[in-house]
Amino acid sequence: MKARKKEEKAISQKLNEFFKQYSRIKYRKHETILHPFDTPQGIFYLKKGYCRSFTLSKEGEELTLIIFRPGSIFPLRWAINDTQIKQGIESITEIEVIRAPREKFVDFLKKDQDLSFAFVKRSLRRAGELLERMEYLVFGNAYEKVASILVMLGTSFGEKKSDSVFIKVPFTHKDIASLVGLTRETASIELEMIKKKGFIDYKGKKIIIKDIEKLKEESLLG
Repeated sequence: MKARKKEEKAISQKLNEFFKQYSRIKYRKHETILHPFDTPQGIFYLKKGYCRSFTLSKEGEELTLIIFRPGSIFPLRWAINDTQIKQGIESITEIEVIRAPREKFVDFLKKDQDLSFAFVKRSLRRAGELLERMEYLVFGNAYEKVASILVMLGTSFGEKKSDSVFIKVPFTHKDIASLVGLTRETASIELEMIKKKGFIDYKGKKIIIKDIEKLKEESLLG
């Protein structure tokens, strides 16, 4: 864990040095940064806030694929492989990004093999998270799916406070639903059930997991 934190700090320092030559752009909460099938105007470096990559079904239902946190780079697959972006990107909170020309960023990566390798490892971790989510998108009932995503959000975005875990990102019922492929109404029912059992509570719009280990036993991760 210490080695990973040290590596992430080194990556951040290099990225900050590269991106500081470009201007910052601010987006409001729930503002679209890229529409599905857009051609990006550059590569984005997320400085503040959280945003998500999402896809739409033919019926217009949303499924969240990735949640980007500060320090994330997107759309990386387009930058490296020149692959068409089929997904959209939307801010979850107010965010601040820096956008750089794709060619400049790719040249920057090519000149730094350690940084390139670090991005490979980061991409593999992200792929592992997606595979884990795919498991409970397919298996388990609605209750288990919601419990599972709460555990994952607590692990990824949580701050430990005594015995509780405070999820720092204000995920709405709609956000939770789009992470596990449920309707908002179904996700709301399951969240209320989990709350009644005493596993979660709310502080404003943010979720508090009272005992993440007990909640894990209710999920597909237990």
